[in-house]
Formats: sequence, structure tokens, C-alpha cells
Amino acid sequence: MTTTEAPPASPQRPYRPSAGKQLLAFLRNTWRGLTSMRTALVLLFLLALAALPGALLPQNRLNAAKVDEYITNHGWWGTLLDKLQFYDVYSSVWFSAIYLLLMISLVGCLTPRSWDYVRQMRAKPVLTPRNLARMPHHRIVRTSRTPESIREDVRKQLSGWRKIERDEADAAAGGFSISAERGYLRETGNLLFHFGMLGLIIFFALGKLYSYEGQVIVQADGSQFCNSGIYNYDSFEAGLRIDGTDLDAFCVKVNDFTARYTPSGEADYYHSNIQFQSGDDLKTNTWRPFNLQVNDPLRTAGDRVYLLGNGYSPQFTVTFPNGEQRTQNTQWRPTDTTTMLSQGATKFDQPGVTDEIQRRTKQLAITGVLAPTSFVHGGILTSTAPELNNPMVAVDVLRGDLGLDAGRGQSVFEVDQDRVADGRLKRVARQNLAVGQSVTLDDGTKVRFDGVNKWVNLQISHDPTQVYVLGFAIVMFAGLGGSLLVKRRRVWVRVRPGDDGHAGTVIEVAGLARTDQAGYGEEFQRISERLVTGRKGS
Repeated sequence: MTTTEAPPASPQRPYRPSAGKQLLAFLRNTWRGLTSMRTALVLLFLLALAALPGALLPQNRLNAAKVDEYITNHGWWGTLLDKLQFYDVYSSVWFSAIYLLLMISLVGCLTPRSWDYVRQMRAKPVLTPRNLARMPHHRIVRTSRTPESIREDVRKQLSGWRKIERDEADAAAGGFSISAERGYLRETGNLLFHFGMLGLIIFFALGKLYSYEGQVIVQADGSQFCNSGIYNYDSFEAGLRIDGTDLDAFCVKVNDFTARYTPSGEADYYHSNIQFQSGDDLKTNTWRPFNLQVNDPLRTAGDRVYLLGNGYSPQFTVTFPNGEQRTQNTQWRPTDTTTMLSQGATKFDQPGVTDEIQRRTKQLAITGVLAPTSFVHGGILTSTAPELNNPMVAVDVLRGDLGLDAGRGQSVFEVDQDRVADGRLKRVARQNLAVGQSVTLDDGTKVRFDGVNKWVNLQISHDPTQVYVLGFAIVMFAGLGGSLLVKRRRVWVRVRPGDDGHAGTVIEVAGLARTDQAGYGEEFQRISERLVTGRKGS
């Protein structure tokens, strides 16, 4: 007898999914993780955390000068924060990434939950358990009332509950059960909260596309500002879909400005009487009055006009050697908000000079400091209070090429220091001047300090989505209140004829709280009392 040996079994290779399946599994798991409620909460926390630097650090869009000062004072640390976009938090790459991920997470999380909610709302209450005595709350009572009268009373007492009636095995003798549920508004509130948050995020993002915001300094002497183009602004930030050619048309006239300060020099009250016109008023040149105050903006033509700050404008009159006079009233920038000590530059072109080369050698700039309440110590001028009490200026008069037509923009508050360094601008006089005093230059030009006027800083904001943002914020808080205050609970009532020779009817009531909610025991006692007695219990 010959035997044939079986060939050796080949070793089994471990199963390895293809690269395409691995990629699909990775994407599926990533999507599930991203759209989980836990991830949405983590992203919401990260968004709140990422917004903190925007509140703690100066921001370029609000005050670029403060940002430069902060960077200078903090050295390499301030420079590092600038590279990491901590001075432009809300437009930074990392803040936008968290924002976008949170939006995607909420959409992916709410879609299946919404379908589950719809199915739960359409579903009938669960069957009455066979053994109600196992429920956390249970009560059984015998009564002489008939099952039909009890049925009507239970229906009345459970009015407003989602309920369903079912006949029991002893239905011929009147046995029945009622399964009732209440508190579905808890889940409704939960969904409203998250949908409100999603709507808030979406419309806040849309607002960044279709909004604009600009600031402008207007002299408080009847001067006007018209929202007719971005060239009228001192600074302007537009959304991605705004090109500045179709702004809402309105005009503002600033008649005066009043400031009140505390004894320590802190601002206590800002007020400006203004007039405005928009819509048909522009055609008829009709001006309407408005009292503009801090945190009380003018709302017109879909825009808001805020009063942000104020300052002083020294007025100078220059009398040139040929007898011609030029008067200018230019705003100077406060360097100390406590005393309103201000710095600036008022620039003049000499009239009657047609030769371009000659004209560039005879331009004047009056630079220095303005002290509203002046105090001179050792020849140094300073200010002791922000009010206009005996104002003085300490000025340097520069003559030469200001670079006004060099094709480059320059600050209205200062001159180009490079031109001072290379000699194109030379100082020809330095003097402290009180109101009415003057200084005469070497060529006979006379510079007189006439007095001080006031200016206000206005901010114009346009955001067509602000009403929607407010609406979704209200929805979010209403949903949060519903999810926290509403209780999910169930009640079962079983009515059956007496057994073991006992006459009458047995009423069995059981309750279950679907959420951890203290106090349901007391509520169940009140509900069961009404159900077994047919009247409102005490």
C-alpha cells in the first residue's frame, strides 16, 4: 500500500486592505471625529481661547499706533507676536481655521441629530412596561370608580402630554393603559441652541464679506463728512466683497463738541451736536439734528456713526513777505490722554511761487506740542489738565521740501524725518507761543498762533448681517434656557379590574425621569394624586 504525502500548506498572508480602502477608512474616521459633539465643544472652547489675544493685545484695525508702540516696548517678544498674527487675531490664519472647522463640525453634527429628532417626534410613546413596580416612582390605588370614568379623568389630567392609549388583555372588563411623555422641548432647545450658534457663525462670517468700517477726523466747527467714497476716510477697512464704489450715501455736519472730565483728568462725558442727511434729504438739502454720544451711535442709511474720541487743532496764520496770509486749522494727535498734550504738524505752501524747484525750498511746517492747560518749567512746556485753560504751543518752524508732491503718502501728524536728516528740511525758528503771540522768521515771514479748535474722531460701520446675528443670538439663548429648564419625563397609567375577589378598579401609576433632574419625586406625587383622584391635588 502506497501513501501519497499531501503538499505542505502555503502560509496564509495577513489581510492588508488596499491603499484606496485605507484612505477611505481614514477619511471616514476623520469625518466621524470632526462631526462629533465632543469635537464641536472642544472647537468652541478653542475659538473662545483664540479670541482672548484680540481682547488683551492691541489690534491693527483698531489702533495701529498702539501696536507699533507695543512691539517697540516688548522687543523680540512683540516682534514674534506680530509674525504669529496676534495683532490681527480675527483675520489670522489660525483663528479662521478654528472658525471654519467649528462650522463644519456643527453642520455634520446637527444633520443626523435633526433627523433623529424628527423620528422621535413622530414616534409613538413607548409601550407600558409589564411590571410598573420596577420603575423609580410607583403608586397603586384601589377605587370604586368605573374604568370609563377613570379614562376620561386621566385624559383631562394628562392634557398637553404626548400620549397613547392601549387596551390591555382584560379590555373586555375595561382594562387599559396610557403611556405619556413630556419634555420634548428639552431636545428642541438643545437643537435651537446649536442651530443658533451655527447661524451666528455663518452670518458673522458673511458680515466680514459685506461689511466695511472706516474712521475719519472732522473739525467740530460745522465741518462736514460725506460717505461718498473711501477717499474721504482717514482709514478704511472693507470686506472682501466691498470695493468702496457703492457706499451708503449720507452726510454728517459736526457743529460742536463738549467734553467733561473728572478731577483726575479722566474723560467722563463726550457729546457732539451734529446734523445729518440721507435718502431724500440729500435731494432737498434737509439737515436733521442728532445728539451724538459715546455708545449712542447715529443710525442712518444702513450705517452707524460712532463718536470715538476727540482732540485739539491749533490754528496758525502765516503772513508771507509779500503780505499774503494763509490760515490753517490742522488736527494734532494727543500723546497723553490724561492731559491731552498733543503733537502734530501744520504745513504751508508759499503762495506766488510758480517755479517748482523754488517752491520746494520754501515750504513751511509748524511742528511741536500743544498744551491745553499750559505749564512751563525750565523752558519746557507741558500740560496739567485736558481742558482748554490758557493753551500754549512749543513749535519748531521748518522750511524746505516737505515732499507733499513726491508721490508718496505721509502722515498728517508729522513731517518726513528723512528730509530733516538729509537737510532738505531745516529748522529756522523755535519758540513757545501763547494765543495771539507770533514769531518772525529770518526772511520776514510771520507765524502767529491764533487759538485752538476741537475735532472729533468718527467711526462709520456698515454690517448688513447684524440683525441676523442678533436674531440667532436670541435663538441660541432661548434654546439654552429650554435645554436647561425643561425636564424629560414619562408617566404610565394602567387601569384594570380588581382581582382575587376584590371589587372595584385598580389604578397603577409609574414615572421615570429621562434626565437627571432633582425634584421629579415631588412632581410625580402631584401628578399621581391628580390621576388617581381625578381632581387637582394640593
